[in-house]
Amino acid sequence: MAGHGPQPLWRSLLAPVLGLIAWVAIGKMEGAVVGVVLAALLLTNVIAAVHQAEVVAHRLGEPFGTLVLTMAVTVIEASMIVSMMLSGEPNPYLARDSVHAVVVLVLHGLAGLSILLAAWKHGEPEFRTEGANAFLTVLLPMAALVLVLPNYVDSAPGPFFSLRQMGFVGLTCLALYAAFLFVQTVRHRDFFMPAGLLVDASAADRPSARQAWVAFAVLVVSLVAVVLLAKSLAPFIRGGVQAIGAPVALEGVIIAAIVLLPETASAIKAALGNRLQTSVNLSLGSAVACIGLTIPVVVVVAWWVGQPLALGIGPGATVLLALSFLTAVITYGTGRTNLLAGFVHLVLLATWVFMIFEP
Repeated sequence: MAGHGPQPLWRSLLAPVLGLIAWVAIGKMEGAVVGVVLAALLLTNVIAAVHQAEVVAHRLGEPFGTLVLTMAVTVIEASMIVSMMLSGEPNPYLARDSVHAVVVLVLHGLAGLSILLAAWKHGEPEFRTEGANAFLTVLLPMAALVLVLPNYVDSAPGPFFSLRQMGFVGLTCLALYAAFLFVQTVRHRDFFMPAGLLVDASAADRPSARQAWVAFAVLVVSLVAVVLLAKSLAPFIRGGVQAIGAPVALEGVIIAAIVLLPETASAIKAALGNRLQTSVNLSLGSAVACIGLTIPVVVVVAWWVGQPLALGIGPGATVLLALSFLTAVITYGTGRTNLLAGFVHLVLLATWVFMIFEP
């Protein structure tokens, strides 16, 4: 966790209030300037929401603090995906592209950068293998069920599930996430605590209960602003991708990047502070929550509006996904990492980005 302290109430409410005013005043307008303003306000509210989540997280401590952060990020991602699903021409691949992007950006971008920076500054940083393995134990079957299995079922063509298969996989992801939450917060909380003596030095400066409740209230308001701004910004994102002639998959990458941007700052700060365990919890926890919570929401929305949902990724992406998990298993298998591991993850991230534009 980033460990930011509470802000004055007026400053905390500034971003969501401006976002709500903009949504009412210019949310239905068109034009590049309007899109830029909405994008800036959306990013501001995403950062504000995550900041308030960090205040609550700092009060709760690990692992509940990280859980608050990942839940906030999941709400942001689900709202952006659903907003774009319900605006303009349907894109059946949007949920797949955004979830796939989150998984890859987490496994290679967020984790790779955190490992590289922590190793550069602290040599061979340590973390709990039990916690990292618990994340991977849930994330691997989730990713396989959602992103790979649709290509190999007989009852529906191509990368699609049948309606019953889609509902079953959504419930399965939800059940896996619920089981993981039980392990993370009840049965094996120590798996996700900092290894050895790596304890958050700012624990003594935790916010008061009142400050935490105020932060939670502002967090809810900020998330409402994010949801509404995402709905207004969705056509601008789609139109911008089409205008530059980029692959449609870039829409999902943009959503994932916006969602993970503030959490990336928290993970990097933790890594530089020799708290790689917190970085691992934030990065892998984001991917687990993304699939475990976002996919069920998207499945329900797709069923409700009657929109097809293509989830299966292509053969090349499947190979890279398998390589990603193999590399992650090696990286998190010893409880200690180094510069080479971080560099390898970033190279795999660059390969994935290149293959989006040169499939």
